[in-house]
Amino acid sequence: MTTLTTPQTAERGLSFSRAVSIVAKREIMVRLRSKAFIISTIIFLAAVLASAVIGTQAGSLFQSTTTVAATADAAGAVSALEGYEVTEVGTEDEVRDLILDGTVEAGVVGSGTEGFTVIGERSAPEGLIQALSITPQVELLDPHAPNPFLTYFIGLGFGLVFFMSAMTYGNTIAQSVVEEKQTRIVEILLATIPARALLAGKVIGNSLLAFAQIALVALMVIGAGAATGSSLLLDGLGIPLLWFVALFTVGFVMIAALYAATASLVSRVEDLASATSPIMMLVMIPYVLVIVFNNNPTALAVMSYVPFSAPVAVPMRVFLGTTTVWESLLALGVLVVATVIALRVAALIYDRSLLRTGKRVKVAEVLRSGT
Repeated sequence: MTTLTTPQTAERGLSFSRAVSIVAKREIMVRLRSKAFIISTIIFLAAVLASAVIGTQAGSLFQSTTTVAATADAAGAVSALEGYEVTEVGTEDEVRDLILDGTVEAGVVGSGTEGFTVIGERSAPEGLIQALSITPQVELLDPHAPNPFLTYFIGLGFGLVFFMSAMTYGNTIAQSVVEEKQTRIVEILLATIPARALLAGKVIGNSLLAFAQIALVALMVIGAGAATGSSLLLDGLGIPLLWFVALFTVGFVMIAALYAATASLVSRVEDLASATSPIMMLVMIPYVLVIVFNNNPTALAVMSYVPFSAPVAVPMRVFLGTTTVWESLLALGVLVVATVIALRVAALIYDRSLLRTGKRVKVAEVLRSGT
């Protein structure tokens, strides 16, 4: 619950900017003094860091090594393959003996000119057979195309960070608004500061906390890339991360304002979930669609111009290389315009419904009323 206890609020001549800064500071201090907020933030950042490190090391963590015995002519060919530990012996009989006594899993004899023979006890490793077989020439049309599996998890990561941050801070703002209405503290607040200053302070305070969290996420991902030497995190995700931070900064302000305005329509905490569910769906549906269509250029292109999905769709397009700078800037411009419109509508709703108590107020009724 947000309260103003500073002496400055008692002054009738309190400027709008001063009122906004007081409310914003109070919102920030209340969150920073909350053990639940601190613990949840630490857990969230730890999960992001662990995901970044594990993601870069996944190949080495789960890569198995096959032990192979080989004669001198075959040892060089097997040693050139990844994932095989080679023991060089002198004769084919020694290769067979090592397989039978369990020292190695397979054996290779022969030469590159005469052909190789893969030896196993009950079966031979399919990967080794394929690696030593004669394979046709391969032509890759796009050798640098992103791995679909990796693309899915990057889309999931962007979407999850945006979704969790929007939901966490959005619900925090909504809870604060309803508690102030339910305890009638809002009536005291509005006697000293305008409703729009109260709204702006709440949005700015919580937005700054959300921005700081996202900036920490970006720094941790880049730091994990530097520590592990991952070209994916340093090069592949560097520019997409910057676009994500920029779009998140604008998009979150829009979502925060809508949560505050929606919460002002109800007077009881029990009614908050149903009131804010439309906003939650506006955030959740694009999040799911971006993950489902993470490798579909057309779908991502459309979603990059939808305000609620742009913060995830645009970075994904940048990562996939399916967009240009001007398209990304246009998507950011669309989001900025949508945010300005949302702020105006949210301020109108918040101003006209904050002192209304009792049953839930309908949006249409608020917009039609002049007070």
